[in-house]
Amino acid sequence: ISSANSWKRLQSTVYGLQTNSNKLLSLTLTRKIMNLRNFENLRVWQEARLLVTAIYKMMQTCNDYGFRDQIQRASLSIMNNIAEGSESGSDKAYIRYLNIAHGSCAEVKSMLYLCETLDYCSSEKRQELQSKLSMVSSQIYKLTAYLKNNIK
Repeated sequence: ISSANSWKRLQSTVYGLQTNSNKLLSLTLTRKIMNLRNFENLRVWQEARLLVTAIYKMMQTCNDYGFRDQIQRASLSIMNNIAEGSESGSDKAYIRYLNIAHGSCAEVKSMLYLCETLDYCSSEKRQELQSKLSMVSSQIYKLTAYLKNNIK
């Protein structure tokens, strides 16, 4: 169901309610749903942005250009697919973009092991970035579950 249809249902609910407490609750729900469509307000996008920045900085001096390009593009894919999904116009498309972002998390996680093996980063740096990555991956999963279960 498109977010336009969800929005229309929400508006009709808001306008149909008579009590102040119900109006306040509906207004809160409306704001919450609209915040899901503004990617800059999403904590998951903000955390993904920090992760991308950390990976770009870590790989700045790496001379293995193919590896560097791939891990940077994969990390960037996480952030950009969250943003693109939020602007996609439908919950189904949003979920599809979040699934792509989630897959990119797995790609970056895998590449970080190789990054350590090839001495492009320390074990501590790999663990630090994988911890951030796990948090982002978990947030993507939770946002996807929310969209699947709570937005009709």
